[in-house]
Amino acid sequence: MAEFMTLIADTWQTVRFPLGGAACLAGALLCIVGTIGVLRFPDFYTRLHAASITDTSGAGLVILGMALMAPHWLVLVKLFCMLGFLMLTSATGSHALANAAHIAGLQPKIGPVGRRDPDDHEEGGH
Repeated sequence: MAEFMTLIADTWQTVRFPLGGAACLAGALLCIVGTIGVLRFPDFYTRLHAASITDTSGAGLVILGMALMAPHWLVLVKLFCMLGFLMLTSATGSHALANAAHIAGLQPKIGPVGRRDPDDHEEGGH
């Protein structure tokens, strides 16, 4: 049984660095996709959505990857504290921004809900 546990510990030491690197790379790619969304989307609300969802997930994956490569338990505790703070504040901050924009009267690019633009055409060949 002791040999089996030693084998598992040795395998974990070999596998954790590539797994951590892959998680960091996936998180970085997700942040890049979010940045492209911020640059390409037409209005504040869609840009905020792209930034909040992808950057929170991307940063979470990067922190998870760093946690897999952490050399000491104290570093691991600090990384999980950062992850918890990020998950709590990112969603709250995005909601507060969207709420402030809505209260200030900022409308989405499509315009107010329920009002039709005369330039809009119905689908169906008209």
